[in-house]
Amino acid sequence: MRRIGLVVLLAVILAWEPTSGAQPEGKTRVIGFLGPPPSAGGLVQAFQQGLRDLGYVEGQNIRVEYRYTDAPLQGDIDRMAQLAAELVRLKPDVLVVSITEAALAAKSVTRTIPIVMANAADPVAAGLVSSLAHPGGNITGLARLAPELVGKNLELLKEAVPEATRIGVLANPRNPLSDAMVKDARNAARSLGVQLKVIAVRTPAELEKAFSTLPSDRVGAVLLFPDGTFYLNRTHIAALALRYRLPAIFQNREFVDAGGLLSYAPSSASNYRRAAMYVDKILKGAKPADLPVEQPTKFELVINLKTAKVFGLTIPQSLLLRADQVIE
Repeated sequence: MRRIGLVVLLAVILAWEPTSGAQPEGKTRVIGFLGPPPSAGGLVQAFQQGLRDLGYVEGQNIRVEYRYTDAPLQGDIDRMAQLAAELVRLKPDVLVVSITEAALAAKSVTRTIPIVMANAADPVAAGLVSSLAHPGGNITGLARLAPELVGKNLELLKEAVPEATRIGVLANPRNPLSDAMVKDARNAARSLGVQLKVIAVRTPAELEKAFSTLPSDRVGAVLLFPDGTFYLNRTHIAALALRYRLPAIFQNREFVDAGGLLSYAPSSASNYRRAAMYVDKILKGAKPADLPVEQPTKFELVINLKTAKVFGLTIPQSLLLRADQVIE
């Protein structure tokens, strides 16, 4: 009887003690977020909606610590690394980062905490992952593959503004993929028979000067490379394009919503929503190294006819028929 009693007592103790490594019920998981502020085209809100769709509620089963990369920080990897380090000290279960520069900053301060990219341009070229199919390390997420879109954007711009034989290109040299995109643009320009005028724009303060010099260089249209600084100043850029009568194409539809002429790109908001799916998988035990980086499968062509009318442009019907959305 004594032996049976000891066995029963041991069973009760084992049943009562939590299993080593198991997550206690009701534990609040911590997510670090390094990305654009809520005012940046609803991207933060898209990520938050993605979390809610998966059953996560801030203040209940998750806590999100936000560090925002506003306009002065875009391209400043050192400053973004400081913000990433602040988040790392909070010991989050996962870090969510926005653009390539934010991902590089996070990688510089942790090789152990899982990192989910929401909108990195080309993570392989940037050295963030070994390959899209097998990321390796602690980083995974979603890629925009922006450099591969440069040629297509130039082709669409030429189709919308056929008389443009000289096209201005605004590039931020601080962007780690700037050189690759300039190379892609030059290759595309040769096949289209147009000349390029490449202007470096590092800060918001340089935008006005860049646009003001283009008309005197006989530039008839403008291509903007994707960049965080440009994105956060999209309303100002759209206004400058109108002021200097320079039709422009962008790799974010939010520029067109702000008054730009046209854009061709994957949906940034969709990427941020889908980033929540990676967070969910990681919180449930998946390793970033085992989660392939997702490439965009749908690209949106958005045309603003109101802006076209201001420029006196007649957008070809063939282009309008291919548009996913026409703003009238």
